[in-house]
Amino acid sequence: MESLISLVNRVQSVCTLLGDNGVDNTLPTIWLSLPSIVVVGGQSSGKSSVLESIVGRDFFPRGSGIITRRPLVLQLHKIDANQQEYAEFLHIPKKRFTDYAAVQKEIQGETDRVAGHMKSISPSPIHLSIFSPHVVNLTLIDLPGLTKVAVEGQPDTIVVEIENLVRTYIEKPNSLILAISPANQDIATSDAIRLAREVDPSGERTYGVLTKLDLMDKGTNAKDVLEGRAYRLQHPWVGVINRSQADINNNVDMIAARQKERDYFTSSPEYRHLAGRMGSEYLAKILSKHLEDVIKARIPTIYALTNNTIIELEEDMKRLGSPVAADEGAQLYKILELCRTFDHIFKEHLDGRRAGGERIYSVFDSQLPAALKKLPFDRHLSLQNVRKVVSEADGYQPHLIAPEQGYRRLIDGALIYFKGPAEASVETVHLILKELVRKSINETEDLKRFPRLQAEISAAATEALERFRDDSRKTVLRLVEMESSYLTVDFFRKLPQELEKGGNPTASTMDRYTDAHLRRIGSNVLSYVGMVCESLKNYIPKAVVHCQVREAKRSLVDHFYTQIGKKGADHLASLLDEGPTLTANRKSCAKRLELYRNARDEIDAASWAN
Repeated sequence: MESLISLVNRVQSVCTLLGDNGVDNTLPTIWLSLPSIVVVGGQSSGKSSVLESIVGRDFFPRGSGIITRRPLVLQLHKIDANQQEYAEFLHIPKKRFTDYAAVQKEIQGETDRVAGHMKSISPSPIHLSIFSPHVVNLTLIDLPGLTKVAVEGQPDTIVVEIENLVRTYIEKPNSLILAISPANQDIATSDAIRLAREVDPSGERTYGVLTKLDLMDKGTNAKDVLEGRAYRLQHPWVGVINRSQADINNNVDMIAARQKERDYFTSSPEYRHLAGRMGSEYLAKILSKHLEDVIKARIPTIYALTNNTIIELEEDMKRLGSPVAADEGAQLYKILELCRTFDHIFKEHLDGRRAGGERIYSVFDSQLPAALKKLPFDRHLSLQNVRKVVSEADGYQPHLIAPEQGYRRLIDGALIYFKGPAEASVETVHLILKELVRKSINETEDLKRFPRLQAEISAAATEALERFRDDSRKTVLRLVEMESSYLTVDFFRKLPQELEKGGNPTASTMDRYTDAHLRRIGSNVLSYVGMVCESLKNYIPKAVVHCQVREAKRSLVDHFYTQIGKKGADHLASLLDEGPTLTANRKSCAKRLELYRNARDEIDAASWAN
C-alpha cells in the first residue's frame, strides 16, 4: 500500500512541474483527480504546528500575521532507520537539505519570489518532499490561513482571495479536509468547519482536529467536541498538543514534544479515556491509512484521465509538427511540400471535394443572367432614341432603302452594355478564387507554423490570380467587341422575307420615318441583341473558366516554385521561422507528454504491485 502514496507523490510532482495545480481549468488537469489531504484553518489556529508535529521537524517560517502565502505540497516518504533524513524542493531538484533551518529559509525565499515581499498570496504551490524514518507515507497540502479582516500591508481583497483559494482545493471530491480548530474558541465560529460543512455537508471527507487543548480556561474542556456531541463528523475528532512558544524558544525537539503530548492525554482526567486516539502520531497514521484506501479506489480514474491527456497531447504534437531541419535541401523540400499541400487543398475546393467551388457556378447560373436581364435596352431602343440615332446616322443624306448606319449604331450602342456584366463576372470569380486561396492556406495545418511562408504563398497566389483576371477581362471584352466588329448578316437577310410575309413590304419603304417603322427597327435590333446575349451567356463563362479557373488549377504557384529555387539559405530559413512562441509551445508540449507518459508508467507499476 505504501507504494500507492508514493505513486501519488510522484504524479503530483509531475503536475507541479507542468504547472498543473487544479486552479487553471483551461488546461488538461490530472491534479483534480489525485487524492490529497488539504489542511485548512484560521490564522494562528496551530495549523502549521500540527504539520510540524506530524513531520517531527521545524521547517515552517515563523512570524505574526499571514505566514503561509502559497500552497505547500508536503510529501512525506518513510525510509529505513539507517538512512539519513533529508528534504528536497521540486524547484531545485537534486539539492538535498539536511538542515531544516535552511528549509525554512528556502520556503520564505521562494514565497517572496513568487508572491512578493508584502503580504499578498499566490496560488502557485511550493513542492517539498521530506524523507525520514520518523514519518508515515503521506501527502498534505498546507494552505494560507483563513482570516476575517485585511491588516496593514494586505490588499482589501485578501479575505476573499484566501477563501477562494481554499475552496479550489477542498471542493474537489478527491480531497480529504483536515479542518484545524483551536479548542479555546467556540467551535461554532470555526472558519475551517464552516467551509468544510459547505463543501462536504455529510462530513465524509472531513477530519476535525482540535489544537490548544492545554490552553483552555481552567474548569473547561473539549470533551463534547472530541466525543462528537458538539459537532458530529463521519470520522472521529482528534486532539493534539502543539509545542508552546516557550518550548520553541527553548529548542525542545519533536521527540520530546511528542512524549509530552502522550503524557498529557494519558494523565488528563478529561481525556484519559480518549488517549488511544489522540495526538499527532495517531493523526498521521489514520490519515495515511485513509489516504491509501482512497488512492486505491481512484487508481482506475487517474489512469483513464492520464491516458486521455496523453492522447490530447499527442494530437497537439501532431498539430505543432516536427522541428525544422537546419539543412538547406531539407528546408527547400519542406517549403515545396507545404506548397503542394496548399495547392492540393485549393484544387479540392474547385473540384467539389471541399466547399467553395460551387460559388463560381452560381456566378454563371444566377448572377450573370440576372445582370444581363437588367441591361437598359428598353431605354436605348426607345422610340425617341431610335429616331435620334437613325436620323443622325446618314447626316444630311437620306437613307435610300434601309437605315443601315442607324442599325449599326443602335447595335453598337446596345452591345457596349454587355461589357459591364462580363467584367463583373470576371471580378466576382476573382474574389471567389482569392477567398478560396485564403481558406486553403488556413486549412493547410502545417503551414500555420510559418507565418512568413504563409504570407509569401498568399502573395504569390494572389499575384497569379490577378494575372489570370487581367487575361480573362481582356478575353471577355474581346468577345463583346467581336460581336460589334462583325454582325451576323443572315439575321438581317431574313428580315425583308419576314416583312413580305406580313403583308405590304412596299409600304414599309415609303413610310420609313413613321413611328411604326422606327418601332420595327427597334424591335429588329432588340431581337439581334437578344441573339447576341444568348451567345455571350454561354461564351463568357467559358472564357472566365478557361482564363481564370483552369489556369488557377494548373499554375497557381508555378511562379513561386521558380522563384523559391533561386533563393539562398538565409531566405529559406527565414521562411521557416516558426517564432519563439510556437517553438516554446512545442518544447512545453513535448515535456508534458513525456512526464504524463512517465506518470502512466508509474500508475501501471503501482497497479500491478497492488
